Amino acid sequence: MILKDFFIALSQNQFLNSAAKKYGLKMGAQSVVAGTNIEEAIHSIKELNAHGISCTVDNLGEFVFKKEEATAAKEQILKVVEAIHENKVDAHISLKPTQLGLDIDYDFCKGNVREIVDRANQYNMFVNIDMEDYKHLQPSFDLLDDLSAEYDNVGTVIQAYFHQALEYLQKYQNFRIRLVKGAYKEPADIAYQDKKDIDENYIKLIEWHLLNGKFTSIATHDHRVINHVKAFVKKHNIPNDKFEFQMLYGFRRDLQLKLASEGYNFCTYVPFGSDWYGYFMRRLAERPQNLNLVMKQVFNKKTNTVIGVAAGAFFLGRLTKSEKKNCKK
Repeated sequence: MILKDFFIALSQNQFLNSAAKKYGLKMGAQSVVAGTNIEEAIHSIKELNAHGISCTVDNLGEFVFKKEEATAAKEQILKVVEAIHENKVDAHISLKPTQLGLDIDYDFCKGNVREIVDRANQYNMFVNIDMEDYKHLQPSFDLLDDLSAEYDNVGTVIQAYFHQALEYLQKYQNFRIRLVKGAYKEPADIAYQDKKDIDENYIKLIEWHLLNGKFTSIATHDHRVINHVKAFVKKHNIPNDKFEFQMLYGFRRDLQLKLASEGYNFCTYVPFGSDWYGYFMRRLAERPQNLNLVMKQVFNKKTNTVIGVAAGAFFLGRLTKSEKKNCKK
């Protein structure tokens, strides 16, 4: 729990986020971020498609409080939509409402998201509205409610650590839903704190939506959950076209390829962009096993993972402080 809190605190540090964006993909994050531009992301998608894996693309971005920044993010995502269409790759869009202005003005944000959904709809492309922390939960659901009145190519995420997760799932059972455990620090009165409780609720949500929902994206790296789902769908004769497994780019690559080769629908979450730091820290906070999954890919074999991340954060801070001192000279 201490480790999780540590990484979440790093992910929310605007100073370190800004430093990381400025100094590029330090700390080995290039292993779990598919490049800094659209061309690199499309290249990564093509490689995954070649193995029968579809993709959902996330234009990374944090701490957007100015309209011009949100508008720039919208324009970038529209370019991603066009690139997916022009390159005829198997991919769709995942977007975060805060990157598109949710912390600025709801109607402004809705206009940005609507423009993306409308463009994607022209190409028969799905758009997933990602969920963030609890304070943004209801406004994000409001976006889904408003946009689904016009379009049928939108879906969202349900986070299993919330006490009300099953209620949310039941309300949106006719939508394509991605089920996750949850990656933010939330208080005990609204979210489960114990891993065992979260895992149990996650399995309950998966089973319920597989039996009652439209389409279920099961986003996990946990092979125990995956094996449970395999047995469950077989027992209940749930066809493969009703669900997919999802994992993050750069995590458990062998298992991703194995599941795809076994005939399961598989989708890789492909993040790209220079604003990678908050995303990377949350992935390390999400579950302790993620540290082990990326250790060989991200850090020197002789370097302790936690020390490596902390040192990287310290290094970014030192770089920025040194530059400030030089500017004052």
